[in-house]
Amino acid sequence: MSLQDELTAFFRTLYPEIPDAAREVMERAGRDLAASGQAGRARQVGERAPSFGLPSATGTTVSLDALLAAGPVVLTFYRGAWCPYCNIALRALQERHAEITARGARLVAVSPQIPDESLSLTEKHGLAFDVLSDVGSDTATRYGLSFDLPDDLAALYESFGFDLQRVNGGHPRTLPLPATYVIDRGGIIRWAFVDTDYTARAEPADILAALDTLEVSP
Repeated sequence: MSLQDELTAFFRTLYPEIPDAAREVMERAGRDLAASGQAGRARQVGERAPSFGLPSATGTTVSLDALLAAGPVVLTFYRGAWCPYCNIALRALQERHAEITARGARLVAVSPQIPDESLSLTEKHGLAFDVLSDVGSDTATRYGLSFDLPDDLAALYESFGFDLQRVNGGHPRTLPLPATYVIDRGGIIRWAFVDTDYTARAEPADILAALDTLEVSP
């Protein structure tokens, strides 16, 4: 089963359980975000990847420059541990992590959550790759991925019990679009997946195929 098949199956199981009024809020927010052109403002293939230095789940600062010094980078942005689709996608990446590293690449995941939340997620899924905290979404903004939740959707998430004020370190409204980049050692984006639909994610098989097109040093 592909990752998207798994995500779609989860969506079809969950969505009927959501009240009609809540579905209306979520669907309207999704349509508005798609119509906003946000995905088109994200960093694209052929552009230089903005550098960053972000804390890992254990508090160590991880910089893109240091990662690229060792090889290509697979950089994925996700909304947070509260998002079930993010959990499914991160587990799928973990399942293919050995294949990514076998190609000489390093996988890192970035969310707007505080390091304590990243640590809990790492331990929950046994993630072998760095999970970084972009509190305030400065890095996501430089990649053209950040957007603010509309009032009604923010209130709905709060009613669901998602405490984004706490887990995002005082920045409850700003989230990144789901996105994954393959960045070569020169810092150039060679493959990109960006979508306004939070139920859509990059296929691990496509990431591996993109890495196979790079000249990777052992």
